[in-house]
Amino acid sequence: MGTMPDASSPHTRDRSEASGPNGTEPAGRSGTGSPRTLAEALRAGGDEGLAALLRARPDLLTPVPTDLTQLATRAATRASVVRALERLDRFTLQTAEALAVAPDPAPYDTLLALLGGDDGDPSVAAALPDAVAVLRRQALTWGGDDRLRLVRTARELLAPSPARPSPTGLGPTVAEATSGMSPGRLQEILAAAGLPATHDPVSAVAALTELFTDRTRMSLLLDAAPPEALAVLDRLVWGPPYGEVTADPAPPVRWLRDRGLLLPASPRTVVLPREAALHLRAGRAHRVPEPAPPAVEAGAEHRPQVVDGTAAGQAFTALSTVEELLKEWHEGGPAVLRAGGLSVRDLKRTAVALDAPEPLAAFWLELAYGAGLLASDGEADERYAPTPAYDEWLELPAADRWARLAATWLAATRTPGLVGTQDAKGRTLSALGPDLDRSAAPEVRRRVLELLAGLPAGTAPDPDTVLARLRWERPLRGGGPQSPTTPRQPDAQRPTHPQGPAPTPQAPDLRSLLASWTLKEAELLGFTGRGALATHARVLLGPGLPPAHGGVPDAPEARADTAGPSGFRRAAPTGTAADETGAGAAPVAGPATPPGTGKDGTGTGAPADTYAPGGAAAPDPDADAADPAAAPGGAEPAAGFGAADPAAGPAADADAADPAAAPGGAEPAAAPGSASAEGSGRALTGRGDAPAHPAPVPADPGTLLALAADALAPLLPQPLDHVLLQADLTAVAPGPLQRPLAETLSVLADVESKGGATVYRFTPGSVRRALDAGKSASDLHAFLAAHSRTPVPQPLSYLIDDVARRHGHLRIGAAGAYVRCDDDALLGEILADRRSAGLRLRRLAPTVLAAQADPAALLEALRSMGYAPAAESAEGDVLITRAHARRTPPRTPPAPVPDGPPLPDDALLTSAVRAIRAGDLAATVVRKPAPEPQRPLRTGELPRTTSAETLATVQAAALTGSAVWIGYVNADGAASQRVVAPVRVEGGFVTAYDHTADEVRTFALHRITGVAELAEESS
Repeated sequence: MGTMPDASSPHTRDRSEASGPNGTEPAGRSGTGSPRTLAEALRAGGDEGLAALLRARPDLLTPVPTDLTQLATRAATRASVVRALERLDRFTLQTAEALAVAPDPAPYDTLLALLGGDDGDPSVAAALPDAVAVLRRQALTWGGDDRLRLVRTARELLAPSPARPSPTGLGPTVAEATSGMSPGRLQEILAAAGLPATHDPVSAVAALTELFTDRTRMSLLLDAAPPEALAVLDRLVWGPPYGEVTADPAPPVRWLRDRGLLLPASPRTVVLPREAALHLRAGRAHRVPEPAPPAVEAGAEHRPQVVDGTAAGQAFTALSTVEELLKEWHEGGPAVLRAGGLSVRDLKRTAVALDAPEPLAAFWLELAYGAGLLASDGEADERYAPTPAYDEWLELPAADRWARLAATWLAATRTPGLVGTQDAKGRTLSALGPDLDRSAAPEVRRRVLELLAGLPAGTAPDPDTVLARLRWERPLRGGGPQSPTTPRQPDAQRPTHPQGPAPTPQAPDLRSLLASWTLKEAELLGFTGRGALATHARVLLGPGLPPAHGGVPDAPEARADTAGPSGFRRAAPTGTAADETGAGAAPVAGPATPPGTGKDGTGTGAPADTYAPGGAAAPDPDADAADPAAAPGGAEPAAGFGAADPAAGPAADADAADPAAAPGGAEPAAAPGSASAEGSGRALTGRGDAPAHPAPVPADPGTLLALAADALAPLLPQPLDHVLLQADLTAVAPGPLQRPLAETLSVLADVESKGGATVYRFTPGSVRRALDAGKSASDLHAFLAAHSRTPVPQPLSYLIDDVARRHGHLRIGAAGAYVRCDDDALLGEILADRRSAGLRLRRLAPTVLAAQADPAALLEALRSMGYAPAAESAEGDVLITRAHARRTPPRTPPAPVPDGPPLPDDALLTSAVRAIRAGDLAATVVRKPAPEPQRPLRTGELPRTTSAETLATVQAAALTGSAVWIGYVNADGAASQRVVAPVRVEGGFVTAYDHTADEVRTFALHRITGVAELAEESS
């Protein structure tokens, strides 16, 4: 069962250098002085190890444990153990699963044999020391290498049972399976197996176990088995180990049952004993151990200039889309549902307005909401509207506006991909509504971007390999299969065949969905271009690329420490997994025009229909026993949704990234924060993909945002102050326009198409709209002449003059409603028009008509008939119609839902470790024997001394400078034990150095319940 590594083996070297912080002997195999409990292991470790445990498992820190016994008890509770197991990578989890099926305690060599098999596996042998160290560091395993123990709660979660098969696919041991079997039946099994009879059931079970663990004798027994019997074993060996049999089983099954190779689990169920299964597996607990993480492979390669240009185009499109969305709701948005959120009908209307699919519209809505640009107004008739922060955001430079959206997306826990799906109660989740928070989203986003950053600049990953890597790093959080041996439901009436009926296809787990959505959303926001990470995104992640929550990239212990809780997911006996759904180069100098991109981020304006949703425990004894032509410059459109352009290979990129497209034809230079093709041409292949200790990053996130904005700014186009007027009553904006020009032009003309260039069309209605807003014909002529690089076409001048000549000739006022005009012939024409019958007009005077309709309806009806009326006030003045901006009161953006307790900082860890050590000293210090009390003390009661004895003892300790133990009750009535060194005793108070608090404190003498001197060796 494996070989013992010598002193020069990698295991010995690694363990001696990285001894577990929980205090086991790093290389000792003798077991001498091995801790008996988890609390003793913690007590024997150093302060650095204790701080590492609290950093890895911050849930243990709230509240701060009083001593190490309490810390060990808390570390062994089910909720805490489940959280810790969820943070383990696949191989570390496989190590824990192997320990759960190994003897308790298990030597290191037994564990190595279970993972590497009889023939051994060098990769397993190299990775196992790190895995064991992680388990020790997180207090999931304790003991020396000769006595490795898994905490009882973890063993209960991972060990096999009839109701919950083990992830290893192994069944119970012979002793467990034969528990309750009659002695006569045991003797029959021994006789059939060719073993001598024994005098008692215990020795019979021991003899059968010895047979199954003896490779030679077990091979001889199986050589005599019928081929059909061996086929039955082949079906059960990798799990599940249970199979159903009939009352009269077939001969092959009977042969196995008679020899104990199949033992009864119930009247109609048999099970393959663990020892027999391990022999058939050549000693392996897992079919496929996975000591190394799968590599993130390259899916496509592009020139970094193409990636940065595409990403900048996507970033600019994102800004334009958010502005368009909030401009659509400028005068007030749709109503808020009673339960919160946006109705399905309003979401569809928003999607139509944005010319985007509904899931994509939900993404932009959630992004604006998360950035604090959009909120409900809080009125009785509650509606959505832009916030005052939106106006401030509009005044920022484009790169800074993008940085704010990017920071919001990175930290947001709201998950727009869930919009349209149902929660656990069958309620449909709505955009901007409740229950969209998923605390794992920020960590998954950050981790996906880190994996992209580990590839050479311009390299887009294969999405499947990214998902595989994430599943390896957090196998239990995904909700999918825990291991290749996840058991499936047995077939009826015969032993289970693992390749039998195909299991029901499993829905993607939440973590995989989050990763898929991250790849798409990163492309939409301009983090990536053609699927590869852009330079400004690398800058935003920081030079050390720190993962979410500050862990160490790719190191197994760090990966185990950075995930938050989502519930422990174990494979059900049916094999159906649980599901949580219910997830460069330097900038080119000078202004650049973004590639032609549509609102959907695909570069062509085509609908991006691929973005759619996927659908306290009892104390443990382990504690102390107790279109390219449309784009200026001919730039290629951006590939959307993170998918690389199928036709875009290196050759295509060479054309698309022609240096001549850059101003002056300059070739972009390498930029800080980007990985060169020579320096980063490696795949992510193992635990050493990233440095063990990343370079320090600026503590202020605003610094990184400013650096990212500086890197993006040169790639964004500069706003233009001109348009190109054309004879077909259109104007072409060859790029983004300055805000005053854009706002005025949007009133004077209608947007006909968008992309790299925006096309505006002038119509009689749009010109009338400008006149209604208070502009005169001369104002419009001057505006166009000032902002057009081409002469104003004659048809456009005629259109403006014609509409202005007729504008306001008819006046609409409120009486019910009336029409006033100096031309009585025109009023007669309106009365004779059959289309005005619904207005029920009648003449009050030669120049006045009255209508049985409100002024707004009358105004709209006459405009639809081809007239150009103007509304007037009660004083007879023309009313100027302008959009009234509606804003909510100041609103705070929604706070992300934390993924478990926050990581403690160094100051808190230092204080907590000091307090725990001091409290443990007070709880375990050896005191001098006290006089026999007059009555026996109750459990947990503090020894008591009289006031005179207390005063005399503390005065003596103050004179000698010695420490004493005291029982003390504070003003709140909370009792505690402390070790103090009295300094001064006066006025009914004792001033003493409190070892528990590590500070000088004053204690009231009347609150000291008892005092005792410390034993000589303790003092």
